[in-house]
Amino acid sequence: MADEKKVQEEFLMFRDKPMVRCGNTIYYGDMRDPFVVMLSITSTKPLGDMEVADRVVVQLLSTDQDASPRERIVKKSEKKGLYAAIDIGEIWLKRALQQAAGE
Repeated sequence: MADEKKVQEEFLMFRDKPMVRCGNTIYYGDMRDPFVVMLSITSTKPLGDMEVADRVVVQLLSTDQDASPRERIVKKSEKKGLYAAIDIGEIWLKRALQQAAGE
């Protein structure tokens, strides 16, 4: 319980899962779970005085340390815009975690 509260204080939370950004890569999900989502912003476009994500590669990744990097990729897609990428990533993660809990 204390660990969960500590995670919530350290990271941005989206739908009860941590979201961490490092450069143009965003990780969504808890690394203690069997799966996480990686969002890689591959291109941006100007919007007013800001740069916003244009193309985003979405990957559902296994957190299994014994698997090779190539085997860790469960699903992969490219979306136009960050909202669409987060939306599909959240759906994939939810389904994968439900399936892993049922097994």
